Amino acid sequence: MAMTELITKEKQFLASLKVLNENFYQRKDVVKIAKELLGKVIVTFFDNGLTAVRITETEAYNGIVDKASHAYNNRRTKRTEVMYAPGGAAYVYLCYGIHHLFNVVTNLKDVPHAVLIRAAEPIIGIDAMLQRTHKKKLDNTLTAGPGNVSKALGIYTLHTGIDLKSEHFFIADDGYKLSKNNIIATPRIGVDYAAEDALLPYRFFIKGNAYVSGKKSS
Repeated sequence: MAMTELITKEKQFLASLKVLNENFYQRKDVVKIAKELLGKVIVTFFDNGLTAVRITETEAYNGIVDKASHAYNNRRTKRTEVMYAPGGAAYVYLCYGIHHLFNVVTNLKDVPHAVLIRAAEPIIGIDAMLQRTHKKKLDNTLTAGPGNVSKALGIYTLHTGIDLKSEHFFIADDGYKLSKNNIIATPRIGVDYAAEDALLPYRFFIKGNAYVSGKKSS
């Protein structure tokens, strides 16, 4: 199946989207970007399956000064080198040898900021997501948690470095509006090793949304 063979409903959905460009990603404030990614739409078109989700939970990682970041203290490895690319690329890494975690690289070249996509709400392609995750029915575990998001969307480490404006993998705005009162900020999850930086309120999620991982209150 080619993009041109999509059913009318899917074509209409895609036509409503405005793909985010480098001006969105290449800003200095990774915390602001993490908040503004809430409500945006991730679209993948892999293995002849169109899938789309609305981002409901993110975490900001503030580069070389952030003890929770893979790039803390200017660490550069084969895995993390993509974090030093200009904002707008995908950074996908393997966690515990099992989970493929999708991050959005932000800021300018050589400033390794990133936003982890922790959870999302399914919009299109639910059958494909169920097949990829080997689930029999839709519930909030389908795309709650960063490993689940990637698995449902077909995102793996092989997608590291891909331009998030590509035809088959992009993030877009469909006009969804989210007020500041509906954004909850908490410390990040699973970064106890980061000492005082573990307490930074760099995790954001949409208040009241069922598709959120971990603690759902501030």
